[in-house]
Amino acid sequence: MPPSSPRPVRLRLLPVCFTLAAVALAAGVGASVALLLPAGPPSPTSVAVTPSAGDLLRLQHAAFRAARPPVAAVPGVIQPGDTFAGALQRLGAPRDEAVAAVAALAGSMDVQKLRAGMGFTADLSAPAAGQPSRLAGLSLRSSPTRALSLTRDAGGAFRLHVFDEAVTDETAVAAGPIRGSLYEAAVRAGADGRIVADAARLFSHKIDFSRDLHPEDHFRLVFDRKVTETGRTVETGGLLFAELESKGKPTRFYRFRHEGRDQYFDETGKNIKGFLLRTPVDAVRITSGFGLRFHPVLGYTRMHQGIDFGASTGTPVFAAGDGVVEEIRWANGYGHWLKLRHAGGWATGYGHLSAYARGLRVGQHVAQGQLVAYVGATGIATGPHLHYEVMNHDQKLDPKGARVPQGALLAGRELAAFKVEKARLDEMIARAARKADGAMQTARTGDGGGSLARGRL
Repeated sequence: MPPSSPRPVRLRLLPVCFTLAAVALAAGVGASVALLLPAGPPSPTSVAVTPSAGDLLRLQHAAFRAARPPVAAVPGVIQPGDTFAGALQRLGAPRDEAVAAVAALAGSMDVQKLRAGMGFTADLSAPAAGQPSRLAGLSLRSSPTRALSLTRDAGGAFRLHVFDEAVTDETAVAAGPIRGSLYEAAVRAGADGRIVADAARLFSHKIDFSRDLHPEDHFRLVFDRKVTETGRTVETGGLLFAELESKGKPTRFYRFRHEGRDQYFDETGKNIKGFLLRTPVDAVRITSGFGLRFHPVLGYTRMHQGIDFGASTGTPVFAAGDGVVEEIRWANGYGHWLKLRHAGGWATGYGHLSAYARGLRVGQHVAQGQLVAYVGATGIATGPHLHYEVMNHDQKLDPKGARVPQGALLAGRELAAFKVEKARLDEMIARAARKADGAMQTARTGDGGGSLARGRL
């Protein structure tokens, strides 16, 4: 019979300040951990250490692992359709011990609903030659804020240790030079993919990524997030501020609640949401401009009535403006084609698509920046790219030179309220910059990858 599930030992991280002389890891009953403090005052060569909450968490976790008998730490991954017991047996754990371990875990996690891809480490030992392996322990992270560890007590039963981290709300500032792409640089500096995608869509109103960005241009993103004591991001909130400096000229966007929803405005209170995006795809190069050109497939010169953006197949394509889906069809040389009708006689077209967004249909209303399709190489194309057209009353115009309507300007009480919010964000950014500068001076990474300033700014 597998041993009954024990009551878990729950360790809560508390602020601790002490002089750490030694850490004794006892491998006997209860896998106890002794923190040995000096009886008298420290010697002149003693070093006072104040561990952070994250350091303490890692120390506790290492202590429980080190308290086990000599074992081989075998990494495992939950496969689709796996049971936890089955995954442990696949690594070499006996069936009865795998079942007992899962029963011990059941008090602190749902062992029936496992996420495919979840990792864990099984500690396996072979007590005698020719004997089967034994499951000595187990460790895993069941959530971003909880780590679990199993050890054996004197009777051989599994003892569960639960390590919980507190979560705090903070405002983070990711900043640095652009090396590679904006996405790569921002992620390297601590922003997540969703925040970078939001910022890229904002900048696409004003900046041509294929021509306006250069190496060493700078960016700064301010966003809310929930973070654990060890610095692990649990959840990312909205983008509060975005700045991109190109050729020494900064472009800044501030979030402000207007007409019941969050919108973005420049420093003067002008809504940055222009009528049409300058680039409806996250691409960094134009492969063909508007005008006469020698067609690379047909072999003769003819009018090219749009712009081609080079991008890999499957790259998302966004609606350039609010509008209605007018056409979804096969358009011969343009391949899979999409046309959106906007206000004031304006329209945009998207060609060579590999697929349309799920559920997209003729007559459907779409919002600016909404995912509508994916880049492909259908029709007459030498490789994957987006053919993008802008039309006004069916006359095709150069998307780079078309004079489209601009965003609205705040006024009166709304402008005054915006200025107050702008001042608050500016002060927050200034404090974060001073904090980041101090951190960079004390610990330089040497890779020029940007920085992330943390805390309740």
